[in-house]
Amino acid sequence: CFYYLLHLFIMHFIISWRFVKKCERKTENFNTMFHFYYNLIFSITVFCRYPHIPLKERVRIAQNWCDGICKRAVLLKWRTKLLPWLQLERDVLFLSQAANIEAYYLHQDSGRLQRNPFAIYSGHSGDVCHFVLTDLHLISGGSDGKILVHSRMSDMAVALSGHNQEVNCLDSKDGLIISGSRDRTVRVWTLTSSYPRDTIPLYDRVWSVAISPTRSSFVTGTACCKNFSPLRIWDVERLECVCSLGSEFRRGAGVLDMVFESPFQLFTCGYDTFIRLWDLRLSPRKCVMEWEEPHDSALYCIQTDGNHMIASGSSYYGVVRLWDRRQTKCLQFFQLSSDPVSSPVYCLRFSSSHLYAALATTLHSLDFRQNPFYIR
Repeated sequence: CFYYLLHLFIMHFIISWRFVKKCERKTENFNTMFHFYYNLIFSITVFCRYPHIPLKERVRIAQNWCDGICKRAVLLKWRTKLLPWLQLERDVLFLSQAANIEAYYLHQDSGRLQRNPFAIYSGHSGDVCHFVLTDLHLISGGSDGKILVHSRMSDMAVALSGHNQEVNCLDSKDGLIISGSRDRTVRVWTLTSSYPRDTIPLYDRVWSVAISPTRSSFVTGTACCKNFSPLRIWDVERLECVCSLGSEFRRGAGVLDMVFESPFQLFTCGYDTFIRLWDLRLSPRKCVMEWEEPHDSALYCIQTDGNHMIASGSSYYGVVRLWDRRQTKCLQFFQLSSDPVSSPVYCLRFSSSHLYAALATTLHSLDFRQNPFYIR
């Protein structure tokens, strides 16, 4: 799909160039045309992975992402300020609210939530801070210091006890669970025991963790309040620090979110306002690319599409930004919060046509299937 479209793009580009050579303003026309097709090809590479969407529709939606053409909606509101978290799995959106996690089916035509959740996962005595999905389980960490392993096939849940303060982050892969806490420790768990297999003291609050796709290592992101690098890679079996990523982080440059895009590519973001891409095959001292939030806001969350697109959520006014990893400046931004009191984007997730963002009191959606005449 991509190579066929790329061939069409090149042929159209050559023919159009021959035409604009005859024009007096050929440079201006050529540059305009080039940037249009550059953005179009950038988007098409994303949506070639969704064969169920007709090609013409894919191209139109792809261009809408580049141009910021979308329909906004507030899907849910609540009164108490929370720190919600999201997961998106095909046509189901999971949302944490206080001590519960609710699962909603999404309407296929509109992308909106059905009126009532079809499942509610509960059991924490405090707010849910973070949760992840596997094929068989929903695993959550709460402010009560507990980790709950919920079965997605039944109402059963198993509690894992070990942390004595809130569980800020966790990740799971192939029966392995890694959790990080305000108690300044990382704990390693398996699904066969309710007690931790190992504990690693980090002497700093742990904000984020991610298990490598190979399951041989994991990465921790800390608050960077001590004289340690906030990013460290650990061997799963030996529990030894393999290396530290980066150097000369200023105090307080905590890492709030991270995502593996491949076994060798890791994206991170946090309080120092940068998104960074690390290639773990190269020198760990320096990232290979970085993107700076232009308004000097901390970055609470990121998601990538596995190709060229990055979405980030900022700490002020509910700002969501879309980035092309081949460019240094963001493609589009959307300010979702209109309240006098600003709210961060605590979590965001996107599909081929929709982006969902959770703020302190609202859940927002951006629908990119709109016709081009729609002005955001």
